[in-house]
Amino acid sequence: MKLSKFFFVFFIAFGLNACGYNLRGMGETTVKFKRVYLEGASEALMSQFDKVLKMSSAKLTKNSQEADLHVKVVNETFNRRTASLNFSGRSNQYDLNYRLEFEIAGADNVFLGANKPLEINRSYFNDQGYVIAKDQEENVIRGEMYRQAVISIFDRAQSQIKK
Repeated sequence: MKLSKFFFVFFIAFGLNACGYNLRGMGETTVKFKRVYLEGASEALMSQFDKVLKMSSAKLTKNSQEADLHVKVVNETFNRRTASLNFSGRSNQYDLNYRLEFEIAGADNVFLGANKPLEINRSYFNDQGYVIAKDQEENVIRGEMYRQAVISIFDRAQSQIKK
């Protein structure tokens, strides 16, 4: 009986792995740039850059001359607005909007033309009974949005800069 359970779990895990299934946000991120210089970013965005780069054996550098990629943040805005109200006038749902305008340059530090701004939108349900938990949930969602922005910047850079 125990042996059959083991094989059942083994084949389910093997089947999920074989089809490419992985948890959201847990996929590998490979960055072909080994040294990245980041200019004008918020602390939260810089932290996510550092995390993504560490996962791919790369690092942020303090000198733009030694960087393979130069990312200049031109404008960064994060907005939260109420999407719906309950019967007593409190927010039931929030929409989060993150907009990032940036420029990228290769090792030669010649900036490419203006990039299309990144816009990332998320919404979440705000249960009034769990205010502290919902604040924590919003922080997690914001972190995921920053991470998605970093990965999008690297994707654009890898497609536009020939190394």
